[in-house]
Amino acid sequence: MPLPSSPRGAQLARHTVVHQLAIRGRPFEAAKPVAAELASNAVRHGHVPGRNFRLTLRLAPGGLLRVEVSDACAERLPRAPGAGAEPDDESGRGLALVAAFADRWGTEVGPEPRKTVWAELDRVG
Repeated sequence: MPLPSSPRGAQLARHTVVHQLAIRGRPFEAAKPVAAELASNAVRHGHVPGRNFRLTLRLAPGGLLRVEVSDACAERLPRAPGAGAEPDDESGRGLALVAAFADRWGTEVGPEPRKTVWAELDRVG
């Protein structure tokens, strides 16, 4: 689902994840902050004027949920949680939140100029 690269787009991504899991009778509490942070990062760090970001959800039969957020800024890859962050920094802690809720997360680049940041939750329902 393409979404506008704006705070409203990030909010829509969060609501979409909650809605899609709720209508399938799956818990969404852990997926909600993961989707919110990945979408917020795409807006904040991956914004390219005139380009949207893309939210993709994949729910496997065994309960594995994969949340993917793609943007058009492959040259700005996320840093590992806490990498280079100072204790008083006002930002840079978001991927620590993703790592706390997700079982795995990572990045994929391509096709240029796309970057995808993904997170997997092993048991969603």
